[in-house]
Amino acid sequence: MVNLKAGTRPPWLGLGAAVWVQIASGNAYNFPLYSHSLKSVLGFNQRQLTMLGVANDIGENVGLLPGIACNRFPPWIVLMIGAFACFLGYGVLWLAVSRTVLYMPYWLLWIALCVATNSSAWLSTAVLVTNMRNFPVSRGTVAGILKGYAGLSAAVFTEIYSTLLQKSSSKLLMFLSFGVPILCFVMMYFVRACTPASGEDAAEHGHFRFIQAASVVLGLYVLSTTILDHMLHFSAEISSVIVAVMVVLLMAPLAIPVKMTINPTRINKPVIPDQPVASSDEMLQGEGNADKTEPLLKPSESATYLGSFREGDEASEVAMLLAVGEGAVKKKRRPKRGEDFRFSEAIIKADFWLLFLVYFFGVGSGVTVLNNLAQIGIAQGVQNTTILLSLFSFCNFVGRLGGGTVSEHFVRSKTVPRTIWMTCTQIVMVVTYLLFASAIDGTLYAATALLGICYGVQFSIMIPTVSELFGLKHFGIFYNFMSLGNPLGAFLFSGLLAGYIYDTEAAKQYGLNLVNSSVSCVGPNCFRLTFLVLAGVSGVGSIASIILTKRIWPVYQMLYGGGSFRLPQTSNH
Repeated sequence: MVNLKAGTRPPWLGLGAAVWVQIASGNAYNFPLYSHSLKSVLGFNQRQLTMLGVANDIGENVGLLPGIACNRFPPWIVLMIGAFACFLGYGVLWLAVSRTVLYMPYWLLWIALCVATNSSAWLSTAVLVTNMRNFPVSRGTVAGILKGYAGLSAAVFTEIYSTLLQKSSSKLLMFLSFGVPILCFVMMYFVRACTPASGEDAAEHGHFRFIQAASVVLGLYVLSTTILDHMLHFSAEISSVIVAVMVVLLMAPLAIPVKMTINPTRINKPVIPDQPVASSDEMLQGEGNADKTEPLLKPSESATYLGSFREGDEASEVAMLLAVGEGAVKKKRRPKRGEDFRFSEAIIKADFWLLFLVYFFGVGSGVTVLNNLAQIGIAQGVQNTTILLSLFSFCNFVGRLGGGTVSEHFVRSKTVPRTIWMTCTQIVMVVTYLLFASAIDGTLYAATALLGICYGVQFSIMIPTVSELFGLKHFGIFYNFMSLGNPLGAFLFSGLLAGYIYDTEAAKQYGLNLVNSSVSCVGPNCFRLTFLVLAGVSGVGSIASIILTKRIWPVYQMLYGGGSFRLPQTSNH
């Protein structure tokens, strides 16, 4: 690969294309839009539906294979696999919901949903790993932007669902089957490893601010038009115009590479002598050829003094001592936090599992509400749940974008570990779940908004934190392993807990057999016990986050002590 000058157009072109892929990778967030059709058309009860929600989360977050693939194949191959999974999985679901195929066994639909949403893991991993390596000194900002757009994707899909697709579940599934793969094939050429910047400059910060501002405008636009459509019922012509404007706003990040092409400027940055900047692919390959080593002793002339001992059975041992003393033989050492870890080295670290637990408690509880948001709204008397989903999506976006931006500011100015924001948000989540449980009139939308923000922060904090503690070399594997907290939480809190309590309460209300009932539960008791359990879970998560923050504080003082990110000496990134 031809080396490019640090900070030039291709990394920004890849970031602009990655925004579109991240929107596409949010296809798993559409489950609440068509889940009611799965329940009514196919006759599923709430427990069966919540187990499909678990399949949705398992597919979305089980991404160890994409993480490994990112170290072995170029991004376009990873994107192509994701596009194929999307076409296959959503195609099967469309055949079932549209009644094109009259009968499909439940297990086949469960697997199809896993395959469909697993495309999210392939797409998201490809663009996230590539851009984190392309912008290694701004990883918090990049993670916040990309995961912010992913969070906003639910609102974008809801806009399309409400306007162009006339709120048809079968049309939505067909759109996901064909639209997302086509988009991936168009964008895969632009998402590629490029030369990372060798330092920081004001122009880069300005470009990031522009993308962040554009994403906020997009989020506000999508949320407002969704609410107005609910109130005014736009015509087909107006709906088409609304979607066209949304597409233009999505193209805003591409204005940066266009500007650089029209008005190129040469950026002079200080580069460490004898350390040329290479592409992120070349750095990854170079790191694979060397282990972390350090000599036990500095080179010396000890051979001239120990020559008389080279006799008898001890000759080989003395030769080894001499070699070590001269630096010819080096001793391997385990990496320190902040350096590049292998997966086998990271999983024996307490900080790795603490971060996993904190993330599990945060997103595992939040995804339970997301998967059951339509049923929660109906239980509390809200019939049109698309506004709830749009509100959650926008606030999820705000949390992801804001979490990355705020944590980046404080980590550079005060060397405050990013995980302190996971602590704060999980404390707020405790209050939010108690609000849900109370079912007080007027609190549903406020609680949904608060939860969306706190839920989004978990993503934008976990991603840069795991890369800072354990390095970028195997970041794809670490990121996707952490993401397992999402489906694990969905299985425990949504599949086993929320679904069972909901069906039990529905059976009490209607006097129906629990297994065969597919009716809707109404009233605050449908989810009250679930919310109380989730409040306790978030409380435990906040305590674990405090412990983790205290443990890793010295690491951040080392990494950001000078006011900007410093790569460890043993890292070639």
